[in-house]
Amino acid sequence: MSISRRTLLSTAAGAAVLGGAAVSLPGTALAATDNADVSRTFRSTADYAVTKLRAVAPAVTSFPTATKFEKWVFAANGDWVGGFWPGTLWMAWIYSGDDQFKNLALASAQKLAPRQNDTTTHDLGFLFSPSWVTAWRFTGDPVWRDGAIQAARSLIQRYNPAGRFIRAWGALNDPNQAGRAIMDTMMNLDLLAFATEQTGDPKFLQIAVEHATTCQQNFVRPDGSTPHVFDFDPVTGAPIGPNTVQGYSPTSAWSRGQAWGIYGFTTIYRRTKNPLFLTTAKRLADFALSVLTPDHVPVWDYRAPQAPNDIKDASAGAVMACGLLDLAKVARRPDYSDAAVRILTGLSKTCLTTKSTRADAIVARCTRNRPAEDGIEVSLPYADYYLLEGLMRLMKPAEVAKALAL
Repeated sequence: MSISRRTLLSTAAGAAVLGGAAVSLPGTALAATDNADVSRTFRSTADYAVTKLRAVAPAVTSFPTATKFEKWVFAANGDWVGGFWPGTLWMAWIYSGDDQFKNLALASAQKLAPRQNDTTTHDLGFLFSPSWVTAWRFTGDPVWRDGAIQAARSLIQRYNPAGRFIRAWGALNDPNQAGRAIMDTMMNLDLLAFATEQTGDPKFLQIAVEHATTCQQNFVRPDGSTPHVFDFDPVTGAPIGPNTVQGYSPTSAWSRGQAWGIYGFTTIYRRTKNPLFLTTAKRLADFALSVLTPDHVPVWDYRAPQAPNDIKDASAGAVMACGLLDLAKVARRPDYSDAAVRILTGLSKTCLTTKSTRADAIVARCTRNRPAEDGIEVSLPYADYYLLEGLMRLMKPAEVAKALAL
């Protein structure tokens, strides 16, 4: 039996390929032949990604930040996204077993070494978790562990004890952004959990827990939606109110920020078993799924005036799928894994660069910063990374569990 694309994307789909055999995900409703169809889609997407990386990666000597006319634009220091390129290469190695990807991942990660002492950004988890922490888990070389721990030491210098949050942007002596926290930082907390695990020093995880608690108390609205930014008085720590930079407004729901929250709260629950974090992750997931369009690819902001008929952000979908797959396990909610499979299928069917002969990236239809008119309908390195991570969570679960300490 064959099914239409519309049915495939709207049914409670769920299948993966594990060791080359199609297997059903729990709670799925498709017949075996339909499961095989989804499995073929995922294997085809992973094959395409690896083929693309084999062609592009050997010539990459810096860090992709976005595409312009389908070609990567690079930042020598990695900007905030530098960890995703070696992370993508690690995922390609997990899938293919080709040591070329492993060697390229290690060489790329090494170029991030100066950033372990960077105290000007909250993004050190994005920089070091997919690159250095993964390198440590697969190689056992203490150089990678020690560098990641040093990055965690740099990150906690941004902690504001009065407000119990990690400030997002600006140098430590810059007062202009001193009271600003953002949802994205939830994704950087696992670097602190890693540092506590490796050093035995509880301060790293304690700061992560305090930031997550502050985020849970201030960002999450009654309906489960979230703003991008929340401002605090940097001296007293008193809450000021919601704000935004990349979302439409302080009262809207920027889709990638919502996805960071789903993934980030699930991860901090994994590390702490604090039930409030699990409840929060589920609330954020339930809201996002309630407003997801039938093609299962998020619009850039769920509450922008033209939503749901607005431009897409495939990167938000990839992040969200990874978070949902993890949340399905820890919450024992197979409906979340079903939703993740539908999102990954939608991305595979409608958001790849397969029809382009010049594209450097794997995933298209991403939006970096719509309000700034920066990076609209482009490719982004984190979309490639999280798409592959999501696929590998289904296709190579043991290897991904080692990479991410699941």
